[in-house]
Amino acid sequence: MKFNAFFISLCLLVSANSAAAEKTIIRIGVQASGTVDWELAALQENPQADFKLDIQHVANAEAGKIALQSGAVDMIVSDWIWVSRLRVAGSDFTFYPYSTTSGALMVAKDSPIHSVKDLNGKRLGIAGGELDKNWLLLQALAGQQQLDLNASVEKVFGAPPLINEQLKQNRVDAALNYWHFAARLEAEGYRQIIDGKAILKGLGIEEAVPNLGYVFKQSWANEHKQALKGFFSAGKQAKNQLCTDDAAWKKIIPLTKVDDAATQAKLRQRYCEGGIEQWGEAQQQAAGRIYALLRKLSNNRLTGQADNLQPGTFWSVE
Repeated sequence: MKFNAFFISLCLLVSANSAAAEKTIIRIGVQASGTVDWELAALQENPQADFKLDIQHVANAEAGKIALQSGAVDMIVSDWIWVSRLRVAGSDFTFYPYSTTSGALMVAKDSPIHSVKDLNGKRLGIAGGELDKNWLLLQALAGQQQLDLNASVEKVFGAPPLINEQLKQNRVDAALNYWHFAARLEAEGYRQIIDGKAILKGLGIEEAVPNLGYVFKQSWANEHKQALKGFFSAGKQAKNQLCTDDAAWKKIIPLTKVDDAATQAKLRQRYCEGGIEQWGEAQQQAAGRIYALLRKLSNNRLTGQADNLQPGTFWSVE
């Protein structure tokens, strides 16, 4: 009897280990301390049945793209414009939405700037470069108000932390920065003029279109569909938990690398505002309209030569 009990226990252990071994390993490249890192940390608090994460930290967005294209990782977070360009070149990468949060135009609390038109003749700090999507779309919005921003402002391009410092030191009058850098300014009393979602609404695009998402090979996704669906479901649950459960949020605060409560609260607020509420044909058609705008505004430099967003750019879970 003792032998039988031992044998049964051994079989159960072997079976459990075999099940664990059969889990799909998802190698994901993420930037250390970025919002994806927050979500993955929360996700790993609740072990999932269909997949196991192999988290590989990358130095920056470009390093992530290199890792994905070389096959060093299965997935990164990037934008659908890049995915469409890759598909034109024959790659089978595809995109699944992660966040709708985008950048914002920020000024000092007592600044005389209260609208986009007030930028006329001012010094504007712009995170990224001339092909930054927020910058291109802001120009389009200003153009509707008969203001040529490219000609009427003194432009200062730079890395996001540098742009924030330029604003703090009064070297620029306004800063167009990525959302988490804008949130840090808000927590210090700086004022938001407009964010990326409002820019799109001003351009007639009402749908909340994700600007960032998970990017991976379609062929790989088709082979691991169940695990991938489980990962996306778990990621959504983890994000909801961070946004509704103070205890869960408290656990990942060290990853934000922020000490003061005001900045932590603002980062949480803006992060949670980026949740994907709807993702379907309406949002994907809106993405196509944004693509057409960006293609025209950048003179094809951002999008490449393709007239339209490429078929297969967005992955279907079904």
